[in-house]
Amino acid sequence: MTRRMIVPLIFGVVGVALLVSLGVWQVQRLAWKTAILAEIEAKLAAAPVAVPPEPTPEADQYRRVQAEGVVGPGELHVYTTAPGQGVGYRVIAPFRLADGRPILLDRGFVPIGEKEAARRVGPLSVEGSLAWPRETDRFTSPPDREKNIWFARDVPLMAEALGTLPVMLVVSASDDPGQPLPMPVTVNIPNNHLQYAVTWFGLAVVWAMMTGYQLWRIKRRID
Repeated sequence: MTRRMIVPLIFGVVGVALLVSLGVWQVQRLAWKTAILAEIEAKLAAAPVAVPPEPTPEADQYRRVQAEGVVGPGELHVYTTAPGQGVGYRVIAPFRLADGRPILLDRGFVPIGEKEAARRVGPLSVEGSLAWPRETDRFTSPPDREKNIWFARDVPLMAEALGTLPVMLVVSASDDPGQPLPMPVTVNIPNNHLQYAVTWFGLAVVWAMMTGYQLWRIKRRID
């Protein structure tokens, strides 16, 4: 091997090693993300339990729960859409658990024309999932408090507005015959790491082929 081939060879080896390492990292991320999604699915499929004494998003996101409590007056309305229903609002109400802790209750969806309709307050038995949705970013409009229209479920801000703990229970069923349409808890966690891994490994193969071709051309010129 001549010195003219050493630099392209080093460049090729380093490039392939880097691309392969990125592919391996994506495979590791795939395993990590798959485990997270499996844990979430297990939580959503589990039998409901009581609301934990001190629920946190790290430990209790998506946990299925059953609770008895009292729905208080006052609602927050989150502008949204529901499949097959069109535009409307999520109804967020204060809910005092039987042990006295106040939390947020996502009661479900109502059509836009039922925003101000009277809804049941008082004792209520519910099943659902704990959630701390991440729906806000720097483009999210602030709530129009005068019209009581919110544009995202901001748990800390809503808890402050309703005087509750920053914990939200998304209802899937209740003993309220006039229950708003329950909205399923959605898991917005993309898992594209397999695609990324294939891309990096594919680029590594292409890089190796280009390096081999370059070395072959140099060798032909020398010969």
